[in-house]
Amino acid sequence: MDVILKEDVTNLGHKDDIVAVKPGYGRNYLIPRGIGILATESARKVHAENQKQRAHKESKLREEATVLAGKLDGKKLTIGAKTSSTGKIFGSVNNIQIAEALEKDGFTIERKNITIKDQVKEVGTYSATVKLYRDVKATVEFEVVSE
Repeated sequence: MDVILKEDVTNLGHKDDIVAVKPGYGRNYLIPRGIGILATESARKVHAENQKQRAHKESKLREEATVLAGKLDGKKLTIGAKTSSTGKIFGSVNNIQIAEALEKDGFTIERKNITIKDQVKEVGTYSATVKLYRDVKATVEFEVVSE
């Protein structure tokens, strides 16, 4: 069963992609929730026309994301956290704190687009991946220090 996605779905595809899914997943999850529509012949024609009109906007968004990725790559952030005397953090540092630190530096990034490779439970230097556009990503270094 082919489905045209109306929004990004993790591990499946991006908005406006035509993806092949199992019939039960399409009928019972994607279509009822409005995440996708059945890719009939008429829907494919409408989709193709919309893609032609959107091509210019997409290139502009990709350029802006590439410029932002150039600014973010190699960016060093400092995040303060309450720690014990041995350097263990009470709780952990997550993508919310990274998004707030980027906001202070003037970059508006949604927290769902920030991925930390491993759990941050101790003071030290770590890295996070920021997804700016479909295939445009930047790596941000951050250091966790004791407050």
